[in-house]
Amino acid sequence: MLGVLSGFSIVWAVIIVGYVVGRTGVLGADARYVLNRLTFFVASPALLFVTVADADPRAVLGPSLAVAAISATGVALLYFGVTGWWLPRGRPERLVGAMSASTVNSANLGLPIAAYVLGSTTHAAPVILFQLALWSPIFLALLDSSTSGRRTTPTALVLSTLRNPMIVASLAGLLFAVFGWTLPQPIADPVELIAGASIPAMLLAFGISLVGSKPLEKATHRRSDVLIGTGLKLIAHPVLAWLAGALLFRLHGAELFAVVIMAALPSAQNVFVTASRYEQGLVVAKDTVLLTTIAAVPAMLLVPLLLNS
Repeated sequence: MLGVLSGFSIVWAVIIVGYVVGRTGVLGADARYVLNRLTFFVASPALLFVTVADADPRAVLGPSLAVAAISATGVALLYFGVTGWWLPRGRPERLVGAMSASTVNSANLGLPIAAYVLGSTTHAAPVILFQLALWSPIFLALLDSSTSGRRTTPTALVLSTLRNPMIVASLAGLLFAVFGWTLPQPIADPVELIAGASIPAMLLAFGISLVGSKPLEKATHRRSDVLIGTGLKLIAHPVLAWLAGALLFRLHGAELFAVVIMAALPSAQNVFVTASRYEQGLVVAKDTVLLTTIAAVPAMLLVPLLLNS
């Protein structure tokens, strides 16, 4: 338990620094934008490549990936069921809400949590691979067809997925792990150096993003949507991961703790980017991301207590 608290304290310390940086404006108005693009296009791909290349392929493609898929699907179906019965919303807005409730912040917060709480960024790799290679493309295809009236072809879906630098880096790392390849040292050293910038840049950008946010404004008329999505993300998602891990795959100890912690992560910030792209569910995406971001880390502190009870 002390190790978990120590890991979370490190993460929150850097987030607080990011918040102070955002409040004071010392890095300028575009600090969050630049840091996010640095991590997405440069540092995180390097970190994912190094992480996956050094990992056992069975750990990346094993039960953790299956648990991530099962729990995310379960949460999305629950969101559709509850909102379809209770709230009169259009399909595109419900898709954004389901995405907010079922997609975890596996990179910006998942990698630091995996590194400092679980002891290895390898635990985040299966979730990142599942979400980037399968889950997000499915939602993008559904949103595209729902808002444009045309069907997305499988070829276009695959090509758009392969343009994501984190997917390319993960797949490249997986090939190196499967075949036992290693980079020449003159190349490996700068890649590892760049990878080292990923986690602090993510956490600083995350802290900056908390400045000035005001969720659950009454005028939006979307409080119910946000609260449903937040509850499913913070409670249902880790519970489903625990059930799938313990009952279906017989995971226990550190392995079960890891899959539950990954499922308990807050909603991914790129959900709001998707909502903005399609101009659907903007309030639901923004507020769900913010509320789960604020509440997720304290909520995750309860996971080891529950698993040990």
